[in-house]
Amino acid sequence: MNEPVFDKRDQLDKVAAGLLDGERVVAVLDAVGAGTGFLGLTDLRVVLQDNSFAGKKTAITSIPYSRIGTVSFVADRNMLGRFASSSKIAVTVGSHTYEVEFRGDDKAKLAHDVILGHLTRP
Repeated sequence: MNEPVFDKRDQLDKVAAGLLDGERVVAVLDAVGAGTGFLGLTDLRVVLQDNSFAGKKTAITSIPYSRIGTVSFVADRNMLGRFASSSKIAVTVGSHTYEVEFRGDDKAKLAHDVILGHLTRP
């Protein structure tokens, strides 16, 4: 079994504490910008920490891969010729889109590819 990729141990611990029986962590990636604290990826779901709730409240949201409609790289217009060079992804669930920005293109590519891998499996 591969060890999970992670940026911060406390974020990995938060995701690991909420695992279901038999579930394993693939990666936990620190997010930058307003709102999201991290994006966790397990073999069953995406876990988002949202720090934007009123009253300094935080939510940890779990999204089963089966509920995700799309995953996208988000880039400025001047970067569109460089596929997979964005540090931001967008995940669409129903009519809601979650955008997560990372500290590097490699983190965005990892998150995108893990999610896409689950979306394209039969």
